[in-house]
Amino acid sequence: MVTAATFRTIDDLDCKGKRVLLRADLNVPVRDGRITDLTRLERLTPTIRELADKGARVVVISHFDRPKGKRVPEMSLAPVRDALARVLGHPVVFAPDCVGPDAEAAVSTLKDGEVLVLENTRYHAGEEANDPELSLALSRLADIYVNDAFSAAHRAHASTEGVARHLPAHAGRLMQAELDALTLALENPERPVGAVVGGAKISTKLDLIGNILARVDVLIIGGAMANTFLAAQGVEVGRSLQEADMHDTARAILAQAEARGARILLPTDAVVAREFKAGAANETVAIGAVPADAMILDAGPLTVAHLAAEVAKLRTLVWNGPLGAFEIEPFDVGTNTLARAVADLTRAGTLRSVAGGGDTVSALRHAGVADEFSYVSTAGGAFLEWLEGKTLPGIQALQSLRGVAWPS
Repeated sequence: MVTAATFRTIDDLDCKGKRVLLRADLNVPVRDGRITDLTRLERLTPTIRELADKGARVVVISHFDRPKGKRVPEMSLAPVRDALARVLGHPVVFAPDCVGPDAEAAVSTLKDGEVLVLENTRYHAGEEANDPELSLALSRLADIYVNDAFSAAHRAHASTEGVARHLPAHAGRLMQAELDALTLALENPERPVGAVVGGAKISTKLDLIGNILARVDVLIIGGAMANTFLAAQGVEVGRSLQEADMHDTARAILAQAEARGARILLPTDAVVAREFKAGAANETVAIGAVPADAMILDAGPLTVAHLAAEVAKLRTLVWNGPLGAFEIEPFDVGTNTLARAVADLTRAGTLRSVAGGGDTVSALRHAGVADEFSYVSTAGGAFLEWLEGKTLPGIQALQSLRGVAWPS
């Protein structure tokens, strides 16, 4: 089990006058040269502020986009530094490299409480290769390593795994909050526990379903994935998206759930349309009465009401994936309605709700409840790999303490 208790946090970190290498996730979304979402920067600021307030000399490192070991000007972290300074309300200096003379000179001029952002770690090919020399060079810039980038923890890179071999390693506040939330959701949940798993394809979520099924009492299947489960049981789904080559797998999952005493809930009615577009003419039909020329694009109202009633019986819920084509109206109703029901239960204190994954975060924002779940992870791939039960190298590095004697 991964919990904050299995690695060092920054609770009692004595870092006054010390150089702290902070692995952050500054890989913010950019469109037409403009940052479109500051969430990752906002979530990072508590750790930076706390370290700075303790007198640390904070050296922030991060990747940005995929320059593949080359200097790509539009992938520089310089503009992100500017945005981070605005969010922090604190001056932030910048160095045009993450190792070498420029980085060393910038770090050497830092004073207690000051913050420095180093240039994109992926400008060096050794970052993604977890090159020992790059890891060592990064470690020489600091006295302490703090990882606050759970979103990059599934990657064994020089700045996420390699550098932790050389410095005392701690988890930042965002990393700590993420792991505490995930542990309480699946590793040590209050029961009964359920999960919502949606999306387009079973084939992309086999590991996730297999891991979750061993841990939950109720598994709600939504989105086009549900069509495959229905079709595998002989239900006609018309022109709905489904994976015909996964029918045997779907039946095996249903049998596995029955053997484990877990219930899988599938739609009993659906909203169907002949066209996949916003405002398309649609109707609600019972599952089993889907017209041959129609597509299932959302869970029906009876299904959503039943799911809301089932969720109300739970104490813990993990959510990954929408119930329907939430991106276009009116096929967002099912996801919106269930998400708001979960938010109501969370506010009432009867349900711990943890959600994550790109589409899921977008769907919850669309429903207006992204801030009303117990925890919403923006970690993307790391969150999904955690749901799949995989070992995350960045987390393992914090736990292993290889070659490092912890300060007493």
